[in-house]
Amino acid sequence: RGLGSRCLRPALPVEAALCLCCSRTIMALVGSLRKELSESVSSCRVLVVGAGGIGCELLKNLVLTGFNNIDVIDLDTIDVSNLNRQFLFQKKHVGKSKAQVAKESVLQFCPKANITAYHDSIMNPDYNVEFFRNFMLVMNALDNRAARNHVNRMCLAADIPLIESGTAGYLGQVTVIKKGLTECYECQPKPTQKTFPGCTIRNTPSEPIHCIVWAKYLYNQLFGEEDADQEVSPDTADPEAAWEPAETAARAGASNEDGDIKRVSTKDWAKSTGYDPVKLFNKLFKDDIKYLLTMDKLWRKRKAPVPLDWHEVQKLESSESQVEPSSAGLKDQQVLGVKSCSQLFSRSVEILREQLAGKGDGAELVWDKDDPPAMDFVTAAANLRMHIFSMNMKSRFDVKSMAGNIIPAIATTNAVIAGLIVLESLKILSGTIEQCKTIFLNKQPNPRKKLLVPCALDPPNPNCYVCTSKPEVTVKLNVHKVLVLSLQDKILKETFGMVAPDVQIEDGKGTILISSEEGETEGNNNKNLSEFGIRHGSRLQVDDFLQDYTLLVNIIHCEDLEKDVEFEVVGDAPDKAPQPSVSEPAKSITNGSDEAQPSTSKASEQDDVMIVDSDEEPSSSTADLPSEGSGQKRKLEEPEAEGSVKRKRLEQPADGDDDIIALD
Repeated sequence: RGLGSRCLRPALPVEAALCLCCSRTIMALVGSLRKELSESVSSCRVLVVGAGGIGCELLKNLVLTGFNNIDVIDLDTIDVSNLNRQFLFQKKHVGKSKAQVAKESVLQFCPKANITAYHDSIMNPDYNVEFFRNFMLVMNALDNRAARNHVNRMCLAADIPLIESGTAGYLGQVTVIKKGLTECYECQPKPTQKTFPGCTIRNTPSEPIHCIVWAKYLYNQLFGEEDADQEVSPDTADPEAAWEPAETAARAGASNEDGDIKRVSTKDWAKSTGYDPVKLFNKLFKDDIKYLLTMDKLWRKRKAPVPLDWHEVQKLESSESQVEPSSAGLKDQQVLGVKSCSQLFSRSVEILREQLAGKGDGAELVWDKDDPPAMDFVTAAANLRMHIFSMNMKSRFDVKSMAGNIIPAIATTNAVIAGLIVLESLKILSGTIEQCKTIFLNKQPNPRKKLLVPCALDPPNPNCYVCTSKPEVTVKLNVHKVLVLSLQDKILKETFGMVAPDVQIEDGKGTILISSEEGETEGNNNKNLSEFGIRHGSRLQVDDFLQDYTLLVNIIHCEDLEKDVEFEVVGDAPDKAPQPSVSEPAKSITNGSDEAQPSTSKASEQDDVMIVDSDEEPSSSTADLPSEGSGQKRKLEEPEAEGSVKRKRLEQPADGDDDIIALD
């Protein structure tokens, strides 16, 4: 009879059933919290920075835990490659704002929630210290270091807690940052970041490694297993190329009304040409580059790329474009010219085409750095792209040493980390921030069978150039060679993470060297520092009013810096990691990129992580994790330093290559 009565009930629409289920879940979760904590959760206003892999999981967790007032900001748009793990998005959403779609999707879980979405960069001056003071708590779900640095400084200036997080493959980390109580994100120097947003790889490469990653993607697209995360064609949905959500969605053009994705397979196109090297060359290095040039917003503050035509390149003099090795032993260390690279590209394509045909229909090649044709292809393609984007080309030896493993994004890791973020937020809202921990998610259980290992939070570093009471650094450079523009862009913005620096010389006159106000000091840009009386021992006061941050820079004049080194930061530098305690190099893990101005939501997901080997409450600076038969500790980029306890490092990849994490 019970079954019959249930059958007589009118069926609920799916949406209504979902809302009913979610409401019951929220009631169950809130009911498990103390009354005071439950009220704090429902009334507090929180900011989520990033609506990607971690951000999607986090937003869902927040509304189901009872958080009712949430602001979410993300500059990025949805790409088809996001759909395998960012579950708030569907095919019909491709090309649309991540923040806006995430809001709409999460409201289906809890329609009464008050969610504000911003399709914008968190580094926009509109989001100043006063903006941050509107929140009780900030949660980072970012994908690059520059944005992490910026949010870290804004939270310090506003004196509000920040929960930082990151993932890399099966590894993850969550930590809490509070002014005066814990280390800030920049308290400890970090290794060079190895993660890059997809738009940087496809549209705006600025370093040789970006071109090498692109070339490896191209190899797989042409000869290997095609992966939507490894697209090489220009990214029409690049948020930096089209700032308005409607314009971005229109330019993406990747979905129709029923949500079907229409993409032309790179491999199918190449097969249709018979893998013709000349056609491939002109498509990749001429036509695609010309298309990039039509995205004019990308080139307003960057040097535009220069397309290459096969026939024009072949007209170059061999003496100008090729360096003949003096001996076989030095062959891999020679840097080839454009014509030589084009010919190497052609030969390698022909060899790889024959290898693929020999394996039969449907076969695939697997890239191996020790396979000469594969390595020749990546070397040639990467160098041609470097030339197009005005970078110094690299030898085959250098390319081989830089081409590392690509770590995939894992949905389960994002889910675990998002859950830990909420747990730490509950500690903060309950007034027990001293109970917060840095928590590491490991790939394998430690000897105590633990995958999650908590570590005590470290106190602030008294020598930190960001959170100490009077930040001060020393920079060694040649005042007769370094330009004011280099000081602004390479030292203050790229190295010290400032957004809009103002520089005043402490010369008794208060001379303004650099002004953040447009047009005031642009005439100084191409002048040497010495032309303004800056010499050995000079001091510069640098203010970034957006970040509410002041830094004193001491200048040391030096005329014998190493070749191609423009400046050095003396002492603890933000771009120099501590030396490892053993011979193995430190390894960085992150969920994103560290360029100062990337082309996506500016933030290499830098999810910096350290792996630990015990659950005994060690300091987060000295944690480690044992793995099968290995005796190494893997140190990640989060603010952790070498502690007094030196433990063995582990989990170095078998081939010793640096891992590269590609972001979409």
